[in-house]
Amino acid sequence: MEYKIGDIVRTKKVHPCGSKLWEIMRIGVDFRLKCQGCGHVILIQRPKALKMITKLEKRNEQ
Repeated sequence: MEYKIGDIVRTKKVHPCGSKLWEIMRIGVDFRLKCQGCGHVILIQRPKALKMITKLEKRNEQ
């Protein structure tokens, strides 16, 4: 699946704050994801990010 900046995705594991929803802030070799629950930002390698994402919740309309 192709993702765009601003998309909201659901992950397999729950973040410690209790949220499973993340906003994609950067796409490239790495993904930068922002937790929708607490605002924590992580940088994760592309293959690992693609494995942990289960569903596209909301498509960015631009």
